[in-house]
Amino acid sequence: TVTYGIPATVLTDNGLVYTTRSLGARNAFQRLLIALGVHQKNGAPHHPQTQGKVERFQQTLKKHLATRERATTLEQLQAQLDAFVAYYNHTRPHRALEHTTPAAAYAATPRAVPLGSPHGRDNRVRTDRIDAFGKVTLRHSGRLYKIGVGRPHARTAVVMVIQDLHITIAAAATGEILRQLTLHTSRTYQPQTTTKPEPSN
Repeated sequence: TVTYGIPATVLTDNGLVYTTRSLGARNAFQRLLIALGVHQKNGAPHHPQTQGKVERFQQTLKKHLATRERATTLEQLQAQLDAFVAYYNHTRPHRALEHTTPAAAYAATPRAVPLGSPHGRDNRVRTDRIDAFGKVTLRHSGRLYKIGVGRPHARTAVVMVIQDLHITIAAAATGEILRQLTLHTSRTYQPQTTTKPEPSN
């Protein structure tokens, strides 16, 4: 999301980490998508073909890595992955794209954006870590703001989704929404009034 922005739609399987619809409730991931205006699509149960293109990409990646010297550190593996992604997206022609590259096909069409998030608004995603006092900082329109999230979340890595003045702060590891607020530009400190949004029905 940092590189390409917030997607208009996500497609996943029916794993409980993605949806708890079968349990009659919404999990943290679903609530975050709703907060961002992102439409969620799930593949049909017992129909893995829906995500087949992702599986096919993973197969291509595994075959590519098998032809390379085995990485012994995370840094070496990341370098191999970065090189593969650059080749796959910017150099290798794709039969399904009339022998153009995925990057060229992506650039040739307008990017879909979430409903309710028109161009021209401050739409961005950034990562941060809550400080020892339970606060994070955010620069908006050239001014630095401090946002209270709560001491129980001190040192938690978070993802901050900024949609104009509406801020959603979620735990990076779990997707749990820790706070949602509308930024009050009249004060630099945004006190903690609610640590979590009201449950969605």
